[in-house]
Amino acid sequence: MASSNGLTTIQSSLTSARTKLTSFSNRNQFGFACLSFTKPRNLSLSVRCSMGSSNSSQKSDNNVQEAEKKEFASLSESEWKKRLTQEQYYITRQKGTERAFTGEYWNTKTPGVYNCVCCDTPLFDSSTKFDSGTGWPSYYKPIGNNVKTKLDLSIIFMPRQEVLCAVCNAHLGHVFDDGPRPTGKRYCLNSAALRLEPLERTRD
Repeated sequence: MASSNGLTTIQSSLTSARTKLTSFSNRNQFGFACLSFTKPRNLSLSVRCSMGSSNSSQKSDNNVQEAEKKEFASLSESEWKKRLTQEQYYITRQKGTERAFTGEYWNTKTPGVYNCVCCDTPLFDSSTKFDSGTGWPSYYKPIGNNVKTKLDLSIIFMPRQEVLCAVCNAHLGHVFDDGPRPTGKRYCLNSAALRLEPLERTRD
């Protein structure tokens, strides 16, 4: 009987020790978790968020341009006729071409920005304008992605790349691969499709 009591006492001591050990272990784990939680783990996240703000602004700009595209796409032909002169409408909305050496800007040297006559989107900077000898205003580089091109098969056996305003889809002219460096492009445009914003005015 004595040995049985002794065994019971030992088992009780072991159980008590296990309980205390488990309790201590749980407190350490909990304490470690709290310490881990209080570390500035969100610092990198906040940096990424702040760095992502520029992406958000770019998305916002894209959204604005998309909204503008929809706005101009919804304009009827009669509304375009009200907004534009007869020549402007013929060239930008009916894909016409003005006669060489007759346009307003073919020989202009005034510093500034050439905007779309239909929607006022900046298309070409005067610093990229050059004398092509063709009688039409010519540029070697557009501003950003504000112009687009597509294949023009209107003349048989003479495929060309048509140049359009990326916002309102106005016909501007054509682009060729015989321009100066650094692009080697010649954006040959109609003056009637453009509106020059002089540099003095853009600074104001």
